[in-house]
Amino acid sequence: MNPEVQKVHDIAKAGMDKAIDHLEVELAKIRAGKANPAMLDNVQVDYYGTKMPISQTANVNTQDARTLVIQPWEKAMLTPIEKAIQAANLGLNPQNDGVLIRISIPPLTEERRRDLVKKAKQEAEDAKVGIRTARKDAMEGVKRLKGTSLPEDEAKDAEGKIQTLTDQYVTKCDKHLEAKEKEIMTV
Repeated sequence: MNPEVQKVHDIAKAGMDKAIDHLEVELAKIRAGKANPAMLDNVQVDYYGTKMPISQTANVNTQDARTLVIQPWEKAMLTPIEKAIQAANLGLNPQNDGVLIRISIPPLTEERRRDLVKKAKQEAEDAKVGIRTARKDAMEGVKRLKGTSLPEDEAKDAEGKIQTLTDQYVTKCDKHLEAKEKEIMTV
């Protein structure tokens, strides 16, 4: 493969990888009725006047499939962490026992499960848009090269490889969505 075409291909692959990585992170945040420390990733705690993620002020672990346990590194942080979780509007009710904060994850209703599946599908669609954008940029790169140093047949071959790569990443995206959908709908 022409080195310039290889560079365009590698840039497209990096963009598609980024879209899949983002999808994985976003799908991990969607709770499926099971306790997962990633559920609290977006919660910001007021740590002596500075907003910080909970993970930088406490250990967040799962006690069992339906319970999160948060152990602050400083006892003084119990109340600010509890308030931050309530303010985050996640539908969770933290229980402060003076040493730890426990959060029981309520089971999901059928309607809530369907809403979460819709959200997962939206995240997957956003990832596919990112993948298609990377493909479009790569195709334009090939067209620019075709106008200067790239023969027509090599350009067609490069475009075919980029489309094949795109199809592989869209399939990955669909597999992630399918797994998350199954996880959400499993009672």
